[in-house]
Amino acid sequence: MSVLRTKPIKDVMAQADADGSDGKLGLRRRLGAVDLMGFGIGIVIGTGIFTLTGIEAKNHAGPGVVVSFAVAGVVALLAALCYAELASSVPTAGSAYTYAYATMGEIVAWIIGWDLLLEFALGSAVVARGWSGYLAELFDLPSAWFAEEGSVVNLGAIAIVLILGVVGIVGIRESARVTNLLVLVKVAICVFIVVAGLFFVKAANLSPFIPATEPAGSGEDGIRQPVTQALFGLEPSVFGFAGVLTAAAVVFFAYTGFEAVANLGEETKKPRRDLPLGLLGTLLISTVLYIGVSLVLVGMVRYTEIDEGAPIASAFEAVGAGWAAILVSIAAIAGLTSVILVDLVAMGRIGFAIARDGLIPPSIAKVHPRWGTPYRISAIMTLGVALLAGFLPLSALADLVSIGALCAFVLVSVAVPILRRRRPDLDRPFKVPFSPVLPIVSALACLYLMLNLSVETWIRFLAWMLLGGLIYFGYGYRRNRLARRETAQSPPEPAPAGR
Repeated sequence: MSVLRTKPIKDVMAQADADGSDGKLGLRRRLGAVDLMGFGIGIVIGTGIFTLTGIEAKNHAGPGVVVSFAVAGVVALLAALCYAELASSVPTAGSAYTYAYATMGEIVAWIIGWDLLLEFALGSAVVARGWSGYLAELFDLPSAWFAEEGSVVNLGAIAIVLILGVVGIVGIRESARVTNLLVLVKVAICVFIVVAGLFFVKAANLSPFIPATEPAGSGEDGIRQPVTQALFGLEPSVFGFAGVLTAAAVVFFAYTGFEAVANLGEETKKPRRDLPLGLLGTLLISTVLYIGVSLVLVGMVRYTEIDEGAPIASAFEAVGAGWAAILVSIAAIAGLTSVILVDLVAMGRIGFAIARDGLIPPSIAKVHPRWGTPYRISAIMTLGVALLAGFLPLSALADLVSIGALCAFVLVSVAVPILRRRRPDLDRPFKVPFSPVLPIVSALACLYLMLNLSVETWIRFLAWMLLGGLIYFGYGYRRNRLARRETAQSPPEPAPAGR
C-alpha cells in the first residue's frame, strides 16, 4: 500500500451527491451565493482589521502596512482563483484536504488536513480571547475572567465558543442567518470608520510611507527573526520593504478564512456557480475594506503612537472623537463573533471529511438526522477550542494560523495543473486563467510569504506536523477506506508448497 494513493474523483463526487439522509455520507444543501459571501466576510473581517493593523504598523511596516494588506490580498486572491476552480469542479467538504487526496496522494492530504485543523482551532481560540477582551472593555468586566493576559481561566472565551458551537451544530441555515446579521453590522461600521476617519487624516502621519530600515530589537532576533533573514545571514531588522513583507506574511492571518467557503461545497445548492462567486466576492470586498481601514488608521495617528491593544478605537479617541470608539468596539465584538462561528463550522467540516475517509475513527463523522450537520465531530472540536481559549494565552501562536493557511494554499495551487493533467475531461465551470503559470505564481508567492515568518513559527509548525505523522502511521495508514478496499481486493497469498 502506497502513501501516495489517490482518492478517485468518482468517489469524491458520490459522497458530495449524498443528501445525508442515511446520517453518514453527505450533508444537506441549504446555502446560496449570498450565504457563502456572508460566511467568507464573516471570517475574514475580524482580528486583522481590529488588531493586526495597529500591531504591524507599529512594529514592522509603519504606514506601509497599507501595502502589506494589498500584497497579502493579491496573494490570497491568486490562491482563491485556484480554490474556485477546484471547488466548482469538485464541490465537497474538506476543501484543500479533499483536493490533495484526489491529486497528490493520501499522505499529502493528511498533512494538509492536519494542518487545517491546527489553523482553524488556533484561529478560533485566539479570536475568542480577543472577543472576551473587547467585551470586558465595553462593559467594564473583571479582567481576572475576561482579559487576554493575566486571567487564570478566560470564562468569556469559553462561553462564546460553547454558545457558537451549539449554533453551528444545530444547523447550517441558522449559522448562516447569525453570520449574515453580524456581517451587516461590522461591514457598515467598517465603512463608517473609513468615511469618518478620512476627516482626521493628516499627511504628516503618512510620511515616510515606508520608514527606513532599523536594527531589530532583542525580541526580533534569534529564532524570532524571519526565515529569509536567517537563511541569508542578514542582520535582524524591521521596517523598510523587508518589514512590509514581514507584515504582509503576518496580516495574511486576516485573509486565511476565505477557504472556509470552499469547505461548504456539499451544503451549497448550486456549488458550480455559487462557490466561485462566494470565494472571489469575499476576497475583493475584504481587501478593499482592509486597505481603506489601515490607510485611515495610519493617517489619523503617527504609527509610533498607535495603541496595539485597541488601535482603531484609540485612534478616534486621540483625535477627539471618542464617541466613535464605542461603535468600533461594537463592530469588533460583532466581527470577532462571526469569525469564531465560521471557524468552528469549517473545522467541523474538515474533521468530517477526514473521518469519513477513515483516517480518524469514522464513527465521529455521523450526520444528525434532523439538523443535517456532523454533530459529533463538531462537538469534539468545539470542546477542544473552548479548552484552548480558556486556559492558554495563544497570541504567541497566532503566526501558526498564517503558516498553516499558506501551506494549504501552496498545495491547492499545485493541485490545479495536476488535476488538469490527470482529468482533462472533468467539467470545470470556473477555470483559473493562464494555467499553469498563474497557479505556479500563486504557489511561489505563498511560499515566499511563509519564508517571511519567524524561525520559531516554523519550528512549532514542523513539531505539529511530526505529531500528525505519528497519528497517520499509527492509525490512518492501514485503517482508512482506501486501505481497506485494497486489502479486500488483493489476492490471498499462496499456501507454502509441501515436501
